[in-house]
Amino acid sequence: MSLICVDIGNSNIVIGIFEGAELKTHWRLATRKRSTADEYVIILKELIRNDPAPCGPFDGAIISCVVPSLEHVFKNSLKSAFGLKPVVVGPGARTGMPILTDNPREVGADRIVNAVAAFERLGGPVIVVDFGTAVTFDYVTEKGEYAGGAIAPGVSISTDALFTSAAKLPRVGISRPRAIVGKSTAESLKAGIFYGTVSMVDGIVERMKQETKTDSKTGAKTGPKVVATGGMAGLIAPECRSIDEVDEFLTLKGLRVVYEINNK
Repeated sequence: MSLICVDIGNSNIVIGIFEGAELKTHWRLATRKRSTADEYVIILKELIRNDPAPCGPFDGAIISCVVPSLEHVFKNSLKSAFGLKPVVVGPGARTGMPILTDNPREVGADRIVNAVAAFERLGGPVIVVDFGTAVTFDYVTEKGEYAGGAIAPGVSISTDALFTSAAKLPRVGISRPRAIVGKSTAESLKAGIFYGTVSMVDGIVERMKQETKTDSKTGAKTGPKVVATGGMAGLIAPECRSIDEVDEFLTLKGLRVVYEINNK
């Protein structure tokens, strides 16, 4: 089976091509909310035509989208380009995972897909940390239930707000600093941004573990695995004591699983 998976986020659109369970190729695009279906038809065809790995014909497609204006655009572009009617993760789509939140419909599609992929890979309990426009923390129980989570401002959002509000501070890139004690304003900013995010992640994960540490059936303490994904995961996760592993393509893998659930 050849499958197109599209994860539409607020900052990036990640597209992956699966042959069976293997991720054959992938691309990351900037999210442009005003682009039309015709533009994405051209982009998709050019990406596939120029990729070293031959792709297609395709058997299906699936979309996870947190940008409402682009959901319909991509549905039309996939239909026009490849004659596909994609599965859209959301109300009406089966995920195989009970959602235990107060209003399951308001949980972002990407968060559910991440949870599905993490549980399939690691079992439960498991915590997913996604470094995107926001940093999201999602907890999956030992039974494979989505229990909820936390949402914090992402690194780029936080730094943009800081540089906009404090006119004298220089704009710096997000990178691992040489030391936590900066010897210049730029180095101090890098240290605060980087290690502030690291400490936030470790702090929230530790509190989640404390809040959910008792197994409902046995009373035994269970230590959930913690997996990180998202565009900034490769930079920040290695410094986080709480994160066990990084999977850059966790969302795409979850989309493949959800597609298979909806096409059994």
